[in-house]
Amino acid sequence: MVALHLSPLDKKVVRDLRAMWAQALAIAMVIAAGVAMFVMSEGMLKSLFETRAAYYERYGFADVFAPLKRAPNALVARLQDVPGVSTIETRIKERVRLDMPDLDEPAQGEILSYPVGAEPRLNRLYLSSGRWLAPGNNDEVLLSEAFAEAHTLTPGDNITAIINGRKRLLSIVGVVLSAEYIYAIQPGAMMPDNKRFGVFWMARPALEAAFNMKGAFNDVLVAITPGANLEDVKDGVDLVLETYGGVGAYERAHQVSHWYVSGEMNQLRNMAQIVPPIFLAIAAFLLNVVITRWVEMEREKIGLFKAFGYSTWAVTGHYLKVVMVITLVGIALGFGGGVWLGRGMAGIYQEFFRFPFLYFQFSTSVFAIAGGASLIVALAGTWRAVRRAALLSPAQAMVPPPPTRYQRSLFEGGLTHLEQPARMIVRHMVRWPMRSALTVLGSAVAVAVLIGSMFFMDAMEKLIDVTFNQAERQDATLSFMEAQEPRALENVKAMAGVMQAEPFRAVAAELSFRGANRRESLIGLVQDARLNRILNQNYEPVSVPKSGLVLSQKLSELLGAGVGDVVIAQVTQGRRPTLELPVVQVSKTLMGSPAFMDYAYLGNVMQEPGRLDGVYVKLDDNQQKNFYKAVKNTPGIAAVSIKRTTLKSFRETMAENVLVMTFFNVMFAVVIAVGVVYNAARISLSERSRELASLRVLGFTMGEVSFILLGELALLSVLAIPLGCGLGYGLAWVWTLSLDTDLYRIPLEVTKQTLGFSVLVVVLATLGSGLASFRQIGKLDMVQALKTRE
Repeated sequence: MVALHLSPLDKKVVRDLRAMWAQALAIAMVIAAGVAMFVMSEGMLKSLFETRAAYYERYGFADVFAPLKRAPNALVARLQDVPGVSTIETRIKERVRLDMPDLDEPAQGEILSYPVGAEPRLNRLYLSSGRWLAPGNNDEVLLSEAFAEAHTLTPGDNITAIINGRKRLLSIVGVVLSAEYIYAIQPGAMMPDNKRFGVFWMARPALEAAFNMKGAFNDVLVAITPGANLEDVKDGVDLVLETYGGVGAYERAHQVSHWYVSGEMNQLRNMAQIVPPIFLAIAAFLLNVVITRWVEMEREKIGLFKAFGYSTWAVTGHYLKVVMVITLVGIALGFGGGVWLGRGMAGIYQEFFRFPFLYFQFSTSVFAIAGGASLIVALAGTWRAVRRAALLSPAQAMVPPPPTRYQRSLFEGGLTHLEQPARMIVRHMVRWPMRSALTVLGSAVAVAVLIGSMFFMDAMEKLIDVTFNQAERQDATLSFMEAQEPRALENVKAMAGVMQAEPFRAVAAELSFRGANRRESLIGLVQDARLNRILNQNYEPVSVPKSGLVLSQKLSELLGAGVGDVVIAQVTQGRRPTLELPVVQVSKTLMGSPAFMDYAYLGNVMQEPGRLDGVYVKLDDNQQKNFYKAVKNTPGIAAVSIKRTTLKSFRETMAENVLVMTFFNVMFAVVIAVGVVYNAARISLSERSRELASLRVLGFTMGEVSFILLGELALLSVLAIPLGCGLGYGLAWVWTLSLDTDLYRIPLEVTKQTLGFSVLVVVLATLGSGLASFRQIGKLDMVQALKTRE
């Protein structure tokens, strides 16, 4: 067995760390929190990026998508001749309704054609279980895995679907995954609901017969050649499909599933850029405070080191070793915690993003960046203090620092009414303003990080209230397969349980303003709408103007258009008019980025007055089941969205995604709070132990001495609370900016409960630190206090 030989200075490193283990561990935990968040975020980002890229390549995910009304198969040759096109795949894609025995309300689905006996060139499927479609069996389907799992369906089971108005019993022969539906979400919905939305693939001949599409298609997939101009390809495809009801080709970036996954990846990237630097900055602050004060108390020992021949660099290295050991412990804990968090997040993401596989991947580069940044920040935060002390000559270092020169200030005149211990607290704070300010700042940062983490739950509740209670007040939204005549509204009003109904139009268009373009739907709302309302910037309902355009705030930002500007709307359906629409208002919308118009005005410019694409309805709670039954028996309805189930799905998604991350952020913030306050208490006790012991010798009671130390700690924590609340609002504001996406905006909402919880954590950390310090006060050596320091 080889004995480990340590130099005297290295032995001192071990002794020092043993003596200050609690402080060192608190700092190491803060470093670990920052490293863990970075490793998790960057590793998960790398995992999602590489898994998605491999999935797309292996299964031929299309570059361009082009829906249309109907075109003959002979048109494929013209599409293939478009410059920049590498591969063309045509198919049939339609919406269906599903009658699920475990649901009262009808579920929705999309059904797509799939070749039998051969794989398509683009958007191939991954067979998870079962078999592929067999020729000649027109009732066989492949089913998306998410929907199958939600209803415990397996190959061999049957499912009832309303296909083009006819009820069909379909046989499930295989369960599949698709790169096109990594994130499967119902058209027009904001959140996935795997129980109420499924995707099916049926043999093309069977689907041709069901929708009278023999020898035709209504959807085009395009792969482009390397180096081709994407915009030119889209324009070329649109030109070919224009006379066949093409509604505008769009690139992969605007494909729903890809867009959602990309949005999540952007949020991970923002998290990696914001959270870890906060934790590392706090760790550097703590190290600076602890090491600076510790080195000051080690002046005599430094003098002895120098007197015994140790060089300045040797002494510097000794104290930096302590810093490095603390930092390396934090890095090691962060690596382990980051990998554990990453694997947990991979499991959560696998529930939302349906990849054939998703493993948390971490690379040496991620570890190197996290570890290197932590060491650099830690050493940079302590180098100046360590180097300054190490440069002292033996004679200087062995002499106690000169006593601080005190003088009576004007401020102290107002302290005469205080008891002596209280005056001592205030004087100490005033005479050491920088030290007091740093302690206040540290505690304030702890409060701020807690507020910045907890506010997500407040923001989600605000988003839900604004979206589902103030703006969208309907109980259900019916969408028709095609725009209907006005009598369809009367038919809906006659359905069982319908108490109120309002029609709407939804017209696909490409909006442009000064070079900025955006594909959105123009939503036509009735005057004085009561079910789906437009909200102004103060979340107050306003009526839609009788002419002009209302942009949501997000769409206004994306286009760069405001009130008074004229937006060009190129409608991509029907008669495809080009509209010049003045922006008359900007609405406050927290989900999506819609554009609103007056229902009658939109119908007139489309030359289709009175036609409607759907209906918002208010239901009698006691008649909901009868309403669902009526919907199932109405052929022309393509989809029904129930607000109650949408809200439930939204809450479940937030609980499994955002709130999980919020929980970890809060835990890390608690680590910061404890680390900051505990270190402040222990450092103050170490610095003032001789002074406090002297007071005990002079007759101060244990309670009075404890009050002097702990009272100062409590007062500094109280002063930190308002500053921390202000910083917390600032941090929450930064989060709202970083998480602002096309899907939703996080409102800046911080409740009293969040403020109270954040303050309570710091108060409890202060009490806990005070209790630990109180026990140490009882162990003060009063005999040592009587000895002269020479």
